[in-house]
Amino acid sequence: MSSDWPKVKLADYCDKIGSGATPRGGSKVYLDSGEISLVRSQNVYNHGFEYDGLVYIDEDAAEKLSNVELEENDVLINITGDSVARVCMVPDDVLPARVNQHVSILRPKNGSLDPRFLRYSLLNHENQYKLLAIASAGGTRKAITKGHLEEFEISLPDITYQKEVSEILSTFDQKIHLNQQTNETLEAMAQATFKSWFVDFDPLRAKMEAKEAGRDPNRAAMAAISACTKVSADGAVLWDETEVALDQKLERMSDKQREHLEKTAGLFPETLEESEIGEVPKGWGISKLEDYLTLSYGKGLRKKDRADGKVPVYGSGGLTGTHDESLIEGPGIIVGRKGTVGSIYWEDRDFWPIDTVFYVEPKKEVDLSFYYYLLNTLGLNEMNTDAAVPGLNRNNAYRLQILEFPEKLMKQFADFTSDLHKMMLVKKSEKKTLENIRYALLPKLISGEVGYE
Repeated sequence: MSSDWPKVKLADYCDKIGSGATPRGGSKVYLDSGEISLVRSQNVYNHGFEYDGLVYIDEDAAEKLSNVELEENDVLINITGDSVARVCMVPDDVLPARVNQHVSILRPKNGSLDPRFLRYSLLNHENQYKLLAIASAGGTRKAITKGHLEEFEISLPDITYQKEVSEILSTFDQKIHLNQQTNETLEAMAQATFKSWFVDFDPLRAKMEAKEAGRDPNRAAMAAISACTKVSADGAVLWDETEVALDQKLERMSDKQREHLEKTAGLFPETLEESEIGEVPKGWGISKLEDYLTLSYGKGLRKKDRADGKVPVYGSGGLTGTHDESLIEGPGIIVGRKGTVGSIYWEDRDFWPIDTVFYVEPKKEVDLSFYYYLLNTLGLNEMNTDAAVPGLNRNNAYRLQILEFPEKLMKQFADFTSDLHKMMLVKKSEKKTLENIRYALLPKLISGEVGYE
């Protein structure tokens, strides 16, 4: 049991404890790509490392931060602000890297403290409470100092047990990550398919090329539609980055799937025509966003007025809490109105959109998923109309020119994405179950309550 394990200070079991700095020039010197990463607090989460928002720096800036160069298996902890005490490990593919002043490196001594065990120890709710209490004790701004970390104590079993516990919990993390990756792949597949059909018109262009070459236009469109997909033995649609011959794909499809593919190909015309917005599929015409949907205002819900519950509350920055009552029945689409302009979120559950967002009410009898992917192609995030407080004017959005897509084709796409969303819901459910098991196991394993002899 942990009561029998020694309490040790991190200073005695870490070769390095220290944070970095913001390079001179701040965000102006950040690069969108490069060889040297700069890890910031927005990359460090308790569930793992987040790549969104990862920036890069040049060699000169990196040289000035050489004392906080990250190494394999380093543990990262946020030490300032609202994200304080969040902990993760640095992924190998982020290296070489440095950290800024909001993130501290914890580098365990080899052979005495397993890095993964340290991370899980700091994730244990008791230690999270302690870290948050330390951070809040110094004043209005939450902060954990180097001294706090050096003096912070954890219970330390022998190295063999540390590695056993780390292996068990890492297995859950890997499965959770795999489910997340699968959903990201399915989402990317839906996005790519929408762009192919309704923006780039790939099946139509395939028809044009086939007709010019004396080949079957509809068969060419079928090949274009199935170019980035395959069908597994159980009928599930999966991502495929390789070019597979159409005949081979057709052999693996059921009669219903082949019929669906042929029907979809037949919905694309064989020529383009000039319009006021450039070349468009013949016969599709031009419309406006207001003909497709209504952007309805959310309703204010102050944090102090929210009751304990499981209903997600959405602001323009995404999930902003929970409540015990919903305003809108799910599934739904949320669009950022004030703050994070044009942000777009999908929510399967009933939800509450606050007054900094719109929620979408469709005008056409097509599955809501079509509108989600349509909105993601319109650049709403670039439509800020208020210099003081960023805002999206819905009347400006309504005036955006949109093609008059054939409703049959819209429904074909919605059917396709509906299947993907069902698979994504299954993976989300599995992920949640794994997270709950891992959450329940972690304190028991870290304390020695289970699994220790």
